[in-house]
Amino acid sequence: MNDAAIRPWYREPWPWILMAGPGVVIVAGVVTFWLAVTSMDGLVADDYYKKGLSINQELARDRAAVERGISASVEVRGGVLRVSLRSHGGLPAALFARLLHATRAGHDQQLRLAAVAPGVYQAALPELPAGRWRLVLEDPRGEWRMTPTLTLPLVKGGDIRGGKESL
Repeated sequence: MNDAAIRPWYREPWPWILMAGPGVVIVAGVVTFWLAVTSMDGLVADDYYKKGLSINQELARDRAAVERGISASVEVRGGVLRVSLRSHGGLPAALFARLLHATRAGHDQQLRLAAVAPGVYQAALPELPAGRWRLVLEDPRGEWRMTPTLTLPLVKGGDIRGGKESL
C-alpha cells in the first residue's frame, strides 16, 4: 500500500456516518432540556388533593342553578359581554364572569358584570383570541354558578339553561 493512497480519518465517510446518530441525539436532548426549562405548562397543581375534594362543592353550585331555574342568554358584540339572566327567585345586583381559555391559562379573564337593567348585566370585554372558552357565571355570594362553553367569535346570542349552553 502506498502512503499517498492513505487518507486521514476525517476524509472518510464512515466515521461521520457513525457519529451522526449520537450527535443528533445530543442536539435533541439539549433542545428538550431548553424547552423544559423555559416553558411553564401549569398543568400540575400543588394542592391537587384539596382541589379534588372541592369538586363536590362546585357540582353542588351547578345543581343549585338548575334547582332555582336560572337561565341566561349570552351575547358578545362590540367588545361588550352582555348576559340576560332569568330566574324563578330574585336576581343578584351583579354577576361575576370568568372566561377560561381551553388550553392557555394566561388568557383567562375575570370580569364583574354590572346590572344595566333588571336581569341584564354587562361589562367591557378585552380582546380575546378566537377559540373555545369556558364561561363561568357566578352570583356574588357564591351560591350558584353556570359553566357553558363558548366558541369565540360568538356570532349570535346563546341561551344557557342550568349550566348548559345552546347556541
